[in-house]
Amino acid sequence: MPDMEERIVLGDDGVQRCRWGSSTPEYRAYHDTEWGFPVSDDVRLFEKLSLEGFQSGLSWLTILRKREAFRRAFAGFDCQRIASFGESDIARLLADASIVRHRGKIEAVINNAQRMLELLETDGSLAAYVWRFEPPARERPNGQEPIRALTPESQAMAKDLKKRGWRFVGPTTAYAFMQAMGLVNDHAAGCDAGNAVDRARKRFTIPT
Repeated sequence: MPDMEERIVLGDDGVQRCRWGSSTPEYRAYHDTEWGFPVSDDVRLFEKLSLEGFQSGLSWLTILRKREAFRRAFAGFDCQRIASFGESDIARLLADASIVRHRGKIEAVINNAQRMLELLETDGSLAAYVWRFEPPARERPNGQEPIRALTPESQAMAKDLKKRGWRFVGPTTAYAFMQAMGLVNDHAAGCDAGNAVDRARKRFTIPT
């Protein structure tokens, strides 16, 4: 999740946004078109879980700016292909200056791709699995509330993923994933993108 101060600002384009969404051009595009909109595509969900793991200890902006490089390096986040990565692939990734070169995080993505294949066998899809952890609906942040870092649902997801052998998916990471992939709408009240997310969530069919 981006570092967020839950206040609304009016952009030079006349659009009201969460303050963090106006801080850089990359954040503006991400905030307006992606963050919080519900996702049911397994590739996008696996990519986000993987990138949230890479973000650990870094800013999301750093990862966002490298996202296309990560996609090239990790075969478009195709779990079938990543699951077969071996030592030569790890060496290639550790030598790739366009991504975050962290052996533990790289190995975690490969491990998680293998665990993803197991999850597909037992649960049908990653989408069906993660949307089981959707929290109850609540009011959007009003700009004065403390910023949430985790919830009981994100703790439950992280605990279950750990039990299944996934790595680098703690409760804070899981909640950032939930925010980004639309399981919750944490755009501040009054944010135009947050209103669009509300409408998208009403049209969205929960995967089963």
